[in-house]
Amino acid sequence: MLPLLTPGISNRQHITCVYRCGDQCAAPVPNTTTNPYFGDIATEISRRGALRAAGVVALAVGATQVLPRTAAAQGSLDPSGLGGSLDGGSLGPHGTLDTGFEPVAPNTADAVTVPAGHSSDVVIRWGDPVVPGAPEFDFENQSAAAQAQQYGFNCDLAVLFPMDDRDERFLLTVNHEYSTEPMMFRGYDEENPTREQVEIAWAAHGLSVVELASRTTDGGLDPVMGSYNRRITALTPFELRGPAVGRLTRTTADPTGARVLGTLNNCAGGHTPWGTVLSGEENFNQYFGTPGEVTDPARLEQLDRYGITADTSDRRWEEFDSRFDLAAEPNEVHRFGYIVEVDPWDPDSTPVKHSALGRFKHEGGTVHVTDDGTVVIYSGDDERFDYLYKFVSSRRMAPGRGATARAENMRILDEGTLYVATFTGNSPAGEIDGSGAVPSDGAFDGTGSWIPLLTVDAAGNAVSHVDGMSPEEVSVFTRLAGDRVGATKMDRPEDVEPSPTTGKVYMALTNNTDRGVDGNPAADEANPRHTNKHGQVVEITDDHAGTSFGWNLLLVCGDPEEADSYFGGFDKSKVSPISCPDNVAFDPSGGLWVSTDGNSLGFNDGLYSVSVSGPNRGETKLFLTVPVGAETCGPLVFADRALVNVQHPGESDTASIENPASHWPDGGSSQPRPSTVVAWKDGFTGGAGSTGAGSTGAGSAGGAFGSLVP
Repeated sequence: MLPLLTPGISNRQHITCVYRCGDQCAAPVPNTTTNPYFGDIATEISRRGALRAAGVVALAVGATQVLPRTAAAQGSLDPSGLGGSLDGGSLGPHGTLDTGFEPVAPNTADAVTVPAGHSSDVVIRWGDPVVPGAPEFDFENQSAAAQAQQYGFNCDLAVLFPMDDRDERFLLTVNHEYSTEPMMFRGYDEENPTREQVEIAWAAHGLSVVELASRTTDGGLDPVMGSYNRRITALTPFELRGPAVGRLTRTTADPTGARVLGTLNNCAGGHTPWGTVLSGEENFNQYFGTPGEVTDPARLEQLDRYGITADTSDRRWEEFDSRFDLAAEPNEVHRFGYIVEVDPWDPDSTPVKHSALGRFKHEGGTVHVTDDGTVVIYSGDDERFDYLYKFVSSRRMAPGRGATARAENMRILDEGTLYVATFTGNSPAGEIDGSGAVPSDGAFDGTGSWIPLLTVDAAGNAVSHVDGMSPEEVSVFTRLAGDRVGATKMDRPEDVEPSPTTGKVYMALTNNTDRGVDGNPAADEANPRHTNKHGQVVEITDDHAGTSFGWNLLLVCGDPEEADSYFGGFDKSKVSPISCPDNVAFDPSGGLWVSTDGNSLGFNDGLYSVSVSGPNRGETKLFLTVPVGAETCGPLVFADRALVNVQHPGESDTASIENPASHWPDGGSSQPRPSTVVAWKDGFTGGAGSTGAGSTGAGSAGGAFGSLVP
C-alpha cells in the first residue's frame, strides 16, 4: 500500500476557485429543479420529439454516402483503428513507456515527478514566444502586445498532430483556460486593476498553436517559430453558427449576432478526424458583471441557472469594455459557452462557435465515428448536479487533405441532433444509501437514455423537442432544456472520451460535496456517495447514434483503505490512491489514463494508468505528479512519450509574488509559470515514428493522435 498524506477536504485553493470558475462551489447550486426521472414525465411533447429526432437522423444517414472513418488533414489521422490489447500491458508497438513502471509515491514535491527510469522536461512556458518576432518573457515588464504573441496562461487542453512534410515535427494546440492576476502582476489591486493588466489577461486567454521539433538526444520536444504558429485570444474574431444566432445573440457592435470577439475559459476539448481542434468554453460566467441593475425575473432566472451574478465581477472587465456589462449588453453573455472549432493548419482562418451543440459549461468535446460514418460528439457540463450531452451529426466527412475539405468538414457540427442523458441504476433503492457501499450485485451499474433536445437540418432549420422552448432558446439556454426533460443530475461531469479500440465511453465525475446535503439531491447508483469529495469514473457502452446505453462505475475514487472506494473489483491493496478525476485519455493500445484536479487526499495531483479489462480491471497506478499547487491537464500518452499541461503551479492562498509557494519550472527565486511538459523512458532513441500511434485522449485529457508507425 502506498503511503497517504493527511487527508483534507480539498487541495484546491480559494484563489484558484475565484479565478478559475468564479468560486462556483461556494455559491448556491445553480440547478434547483426537481428533475423527475424521464420515464415518469407524462408529456406527449417528449415522445413526439424523440420520434421527430429519430426520423431526421435516419433520413440523413440513409441519403448520404458513407465515408471511411479516417480522413487525413496534415497528419495521418486515424482515431478509430489503433488496435492493441486492453490488458494493461504495453502502451504501444515500441513498448518503451509501459504500465510495468513502479508507481510514483504520493508526494508534495515542487517538481514534476516521474517513475524511476523515466525523465521529463519543459516544452514551453507561460510567456515563451509563440509567433515569429515575439519578445522574450519579462515578468516585471509585461505588456498586452507581448502577451498576444507569447504562450498564454494556465494551459489545459493539448492536441498534437504530426506534420507529414516535416520529419519529427508536430503541431501543438493548447487551451489557455484562465488568468490568475494576483499571480501574474506584482502589486495587483483586485479592486482597481489597470487597463494594461486587463488587456494582458485578455491576451493570456484563448489558445496557442505552435510547431514542435523532436530532440535528437532524448525524448524532449522544443518549440519552433513555424509558419503555422498562432495566438487566439479574447479579442480574436469568431463566427457563431447555428440556431442560437438571432435575437438572443445580437449586440450593439454586432447586429448580425454571428460575429463574436474572442473565446473565454477554454478548458477541455478534442480533435476531429478532419484535422481540426475542438475547444470547450467552460466557466464563462465569471467574466460578466454590471454596476447597473438587471430586474427582469425571467432574465435573472436564466443568469442564475448559469451561475452568473448581476453584480460587479471579481475581474471588473465590465469597467473596461461594455460588452462584459450585463446591463449595457445583455446578449453578449449568450455568445459564450459553446464548443469552438479551430483549424490549426490555417493561421488566417476564422474559428467557429457551434451553437447546435448547446450552450453550457463545456468541459470538452470529443469525437466518435460509427461504422457507418456518423460523427458523434460527447461533452460534459462541469457543474454540480449538471448533465452529460451528446450531438449526433447528420452530415458526412468530405474527402481530401486541403483547406477546402477542412472548411467543408467544419460544417459537420452544424447539422444533427443534440441529446441529454438520463441514468437509471439496477439495484434496489435501499442499497444506495449514500455511503458508497457496493450493491449486492457487486457493481454500480444500470442503463440510460438519450433524450433529444434539438435537431438542425441541412438547410439550417431547427426543431425544438422541448415543450415551451424555441430552437433558439434550447441552443442558448441548454441547461434549462435539460431541466425540462428530466436529465440526471451528475457529480460534475468533466472530460468524456470514447475509447479508440472498444468504442466504450469514459466520463470523469470530479466531485460534489453538496450531494445529499442541505436538501440537495441524494445519492443514486451513478453518484453513490453523499458529500462526494473524491469523484468517480463512469464506463458507458453506448449505442452511439442511438438513444440507449448501459453504464457502470469503473472507479469510485478515494483512499483504497476506506470502504467507500471501489477500483473495478481489483484488489485495493495494490492500487494507487486517486482523488478528483478530471480528464481521461487513451494510449495506442486502448489503455485508459486519468488525470486529477484538486486531489482531496493531501498530495499533489497526477496522471494515472487504469486497466479497463481482464483480471487487472480497475488497477490504478500513479505515473506522474505535478508541482505544488498545480493541476494535471491535457495528458497525451504515446508509445514512447507522455505530455501533460501543468496548470496553476504555486497557486496558494498564503502565497504571493513576494513569497511564492513554488519556483517551478525555472527554480531559484523565480515565479511559477504554467507550462507544457513531456516525459519519456530513459534510453529514448527517437527516430521516425517515435511518437507512436498516438493518444486519442481529448479534453483537459488532451486530444492527440497521429500514426507515424508503419
